[in-house]
Amino acid sequence: MNTADLGLPVDVPSTALFTDHYELTMLQAALKGGTADRRSVFEVFTRRLPEGRRYGVVAGTGRVLDAVENFRFDADVIGFLREHRVVDRPTLEWLASYRFSGDVWGYPEGEVYFPGSPILRVEGSFAECVLLETVILSILNHDSAIAAAASRMASAAGERPLIEMGARRTHELAAVAASRAAYVGGFTTTSDLAAGFRYAIPTVGTSAHAFTLLHDSERDAFQAQVDSLGRGTTLLVDTYDVDEAVRTAVEVAGPELGAVRIDSGDLLLVAHRVRQQLDELGATNTRIIVTSDLDEYAIASLAAAPVDAYGVGTQLVTGSGHPTCSMVYKLVARAHSADPKAPLEPVAKKSTGGKTSIGGRKWAARRLDEHGTAEAEVIGTGVVPAELAGRELLVELIKGGQVLAREPLDVVRDRHAAARANLPLSATQLSRGEAVIPTEYV
Repeated sequence: MNTADLGLPVDVPSTALFTDHYELTMLQAALKGGTADRRSVFEVFTRRLPEGRRYGVVAGTGRVLDAVENFRFDADVIGFLREHRVVDRPTLEWLASYRFSGDVWGYPEGEVYFPGSPILRVEGSFAECVLLETVILSILNHDSAIAAAASRMASAAGERPLIEMGARRTHELAAVAASRAAYVGGFTTTSDLAAGFRYAIPTVGTSAHAFTLLHDSERDAFQAQVDSLGRGTTLLVDTYDVDEAVRTAVEVAGPELGAVRIDSGDLLLVAHRVRQQLDELGATNTRIIVTSDLDEYAIASLAAAPVDAYGVGTQLVTGSGHPTCSMVYKLVARAHSADPKAPLEPVAKKSTGGKTSIGGRKWAARRLDEHGTAEAEVIGTGVVPAELAGRELLVELIKGGQVLAREPLDVVRDRHAAARANLPLSATQLSRGEAVIPTEYV
C-alpha cells in the first residue's frame, strides 16, 4: 500500500470549496463578459520574508498537486452553491465539468526562496487558474511557514534528532500537514499517527505524566512501562523528583534503559545533572530527551548540554512566531483575447503601500560564487543569461492538467538539506537580519 496515495477525511467532499467566495463571482463575471478563456499566467511569491528570517523554505508542493487534482465540483458541491445562490446557472454548468487543464511550474519542494522568488507559476485560462488561488495559498503559506521554523530548529540542533509533537496544539488536519512540513525542514520523527499513516513519517512515543500519576508509585509506573515496552523505552522522569526518578528508572530497567525524558525546569542545568547521575549509575548509553515549549533559540542554548534529542510542539506548529509567509497569487500576464495564439501581455498591480508587483512570466536562477555558494537570486522575464544556464530553479509540475512531479518525501527532505547547505553560513544564524542573499531583477 502506498500511503502517499491515501487521503484523510475532511468536512467537504473535495478541495473545490477550499476557496473564497469571490473566486466564483469573478468567474461568473468573466464568463459573462467573454474574458474567462483568455490565456493567463499567475505567480505565487512573497514581497518580503518574515521579520528577521534569512531564507524561506518551499513546502506543501506535493499537497498542492493533490489539491489541484482533486479540485472537482461534484453534485453535492454544485447543490450547495445553487442553494446558497453563490453563482448563476451558467456558471454552475461550467463548474460541473471543471478540470484543470493548464500547466504549473514551480520551485521544487524543499528548495529555499527569497523575496520575489516566483515560487509557483500557474498557466491556463483565466477561469481555470483563478479558482485555484485560495487553496494554493492556504497550503503553501502554512506548510512553508512550518518548514522554515523546522529548518531553523534543525540548524540549531545540529546532528541531534528532532521529534515533531505539536498535534495537540493545532487543528487536527493542520497537525498532519505540519508534521509533513516539519519532516521536510529536517525533523526526523513525529508523534502524530495520522501523519505516519498519510506520509510514512516515522512515529515515536511512550508515555505522559498521566501514566505515572495513574500508578500508586513512580516505581510501579516505570515497571509497568518496561514490562510492556522493554528496557529500551523512554521513561519520563520529571513527574515528582528528577533525581529520585532517574535512580528508580535505572533500578527498574538497568543500564540498558533507552532514554529518559525531561519536560520541565531549567533544562540546561537538569540535563547536566541527569547525565552525571546516569553515568554514575552505569547507564552511560541511556539518552536524554528534552521537551517543554522549545523553539530554535532554546535548542541553540542547549547546544553544550548533554542532550541527545529534542521534542518540539507549540512553537513548531505555529511557525515559531511566523505562522504564515505572506505569499500572494497574482496575475502577471494575460492574452488580449481568447485566441490561443494571442501573445501574452505583462500586467501588474501599481498601487502604493508596498503592494506593487512586477508583470510578465518569470524565470529564476541562483547565481553561485567561486566556491559554489549562493550569492544572488536572479529573476527575469526575458532570455536566461548564458552564465545562469543550468541554474534555473523552476521545474514543470503539471502539464496539460496531468501531474508530473510527485516525489517521495525523503527526496524532498534531502533536497532541502542540500539547498540550505549551499547558502552562506550566516543563513543559519539565529540573529535577526535581512535575506541572506539579494534578489536581482534582469
